[in-house]
Amino acid sequence: MFSKKEEESMDKVGTIIGKDTIFQGNIKANGTLRVDGRIEGDVDCQGDVIIGETGSVIASIKAKNILIAGAIKGNVSIAGKLELAATGKLEGDILSTNTLIVDDGAIFQGACQMTKTLVHDES
Repeated sequence: MFSKKEEESMDKVGTIIGKDTIFQGNIKANGTLRVDGRIEGDVDCQGDVIIGETGSVIASIKAKNILIAGAIKGNVSIAGKLELAATGKLEGDILSTNTLIVDDGAIFQGACQMTKTLVHDES
């Protein structure tokens, strides 16, 4: 899961798409966005995105960090950490991420591009 500091920042959710809500259109957010309902449209978030177990997103997502416990159908670009929980499903490409965590039971169909530079030991 996320570190204590990251979990604390996720406690400060700025926008919530509720369980019984369907949002159609693009979203641009500066803070943390939590999705327990459905989004159909692109998401551009300067903060973190949390897709709850009942959450569903059909869109491209750009965010600082993302936790997927629900489902995403679309490509994602993450500046920091992408975590796919055991109940999470991602059908699309990870265009960029520094850290990828995939829990046992999660489903990922797509390609992944890691953005950290690997250092090779030549000894």
